Amino acid sequence: MRCAAVSTAVSLIADTVGTLPVKLYASDEAGGKSPKAEHPAYAVVHDEASPWVSASQLRTQLTTDALLHGNGFAFANRVGGRVVEFNRLDPRSVTVLVDDLTGEPAYRVSNGATHDIFRREDILHIPAFSLDGVKGVSPVQLCREAIALALVLEQHAGQLFANGARPSGVLKFPGKLTPESASRMKASWQAATAGTNAGGTAVMEEGGDFNPLAFTSVDAQFAEMRTFQIVEIARAFRVPPSMLFELGRATWGNAEQMGSVFYRLTLLPWLRTWTDALSRLLLTSEERKTHSIEFVVDDLMRADTATRFAAYAQARAAGVLTSNEIRELENRPARPDGDTLANPNITTTPAAPALEAEAA
Repeated sequence: MRCAAVSTAVSLIADTVGTLPVKLYASDEAGGKSPKAEHPAYAVVHDEASPWVSASQLRTQLTTDALLHGNGFAFANRVGGRVVEFNRLDPRSVTVLVDDLTGEPAYRVSNGATHDIFRREDILHIPAFSLDGVKGVSPVQLCREAIALALVLEQHAGQLFANGARPSGVLKFPGKLTPESASRMKASWQAATAGTNAGGTAVMEEGGDFNPLAFTSVDAQFAEMRTFQIVEIARAFRVPPSMLFELGRATWGNAEQMGSVFYRLTLLPWLRTWTDALSRLLLTSEERKTHSIEFVVDDLMRADTATRFAAYAQARAAGVLTSNEIRELENRPARPDGDTLANPNITTTPAAPALEAEAA
């Protein structure tokens, strides 16, 4: 996390997963679905994972654990067969045990000198990229060389600018210097020109001369190398480079498209991993036929005001959304006459009653 690109990628994915609301839905007889707030699992996924940790905080922490360590774990505390809370486990204390015959996982949780074995029904497991379908592997582990090179480049930049952003040079003197004189000259020169004294005036003794060393081709491409490492780290986490604020090739058009790519290719696998893991622990096999746990991504996919209202107008005219459904999406109160699907752009005037024939 000392690497800025890694820190940004991890916080971007984990914070987004944490801030998106999660709801439990139930299917109705008409084929639609609606939130099921009275279900015991609704509060666990939407409100509080435990009395001291919100559901949002748990998702953020477990996703961070998975990105950095390969796996995120939480103990599912059950009362009467139902999960009432999740408690995070340190991923370094959990070992995934896989049955060689069935592939079913179990979890060994170490606590000092002792350990406990838990069934898969007792552990919420969020893996990162998995090589065997069960145990996760962190992108940090898979791409550690790329991250290490980025850290080395940052360290080199820090040392370079600490010395006044100047290359090293050679002090030359016409006569032969004793080791004591050479050390004194070097210390005097560095004290006058390096660090906070960069740009100061140095005084040369005994006819000395300073010859700076020129930048090599590698030094000249230093900025390009740092930019390339940001792109490499973006590849490791499957994040568009513009999301890591590498805007070298970003435009107004493709930056918006990259936001859509971020949802489809980066976030969607994480959201599916979360919903599958929560459904297995919180819903019975019968409930999974009629209930589902889903992330609400409306805010993430929300367009600008002009585009959004143009889409609303088309949906309203096509009879897809009612006025009240649109007002609900915009967090506005319903209106008494807002539940009709009639096209507001088509007005019909009722025919006037025929005039009675005048009496002869």
